[in-house]
Amino acid sequence: MSSTAPSFPDRIELTGEGLVLRDWTETDLAAMPELFDHPDIAYWTPIVSPFDDDAARTRLDRARQLRADGTALLLAITVDGGAPLGEVMLKRAPEGTELGYAVGPAHRGRGLAARAVRVMAAYAFEELGVDRVILELEAENASSVGVATRAGFRLLDVPLIKGEEKGRPYVLQTWGLDRP
Repeated sequence: MSSTAPSFPDRIELTGEGLVLRDWTETDLAAMPELFDHPDIAYWTPIVSPFDDDAARTRLDRARQLRADGTALLLAITVDGGAPLGEVMLKRAPEGTELGYAVGPAHRGRGLAARAVRVMAAYAFEELGVDRVILELEAENASSVGVATRAGFRLLDVPLIKGEEKGRPYVLQTWGLDRP
């Protein structure tokens, strides 16, 4: 983390667009496998698969460590501060302030990801002072391309990111949203 970057608060709750983005808690552990143990999430994201109770504990611990390190925020997507419906992430990286998300299969089709990304982007602009947030996604992931478009991102003219995750090669496009 850059010494000039503001640290993340110990606790956070962001509201907007009919959502409450909040810290993951111990009480969310039982709900996490239902959200993240799904073939789509296993295929398109680096989230571990299968995602079981042990994976939930590991993810909660990792979220807390990433925040303490000032590297990333992982917040539960909720409509009222209650049951988690998915996750939104903000990660500080050399290539920029990256956002990411995963919405549980039972909660898709409600615009949760695009709304959560817009709320997290507003936090990055207003509280962290960043000028641009990015999404890195595969062109073949039509759902994520739709989220990027609905959230106001545009495809950037930058080199593709090639790699391999879980034994599967991928090519990521970079989409950007600039400070209003």
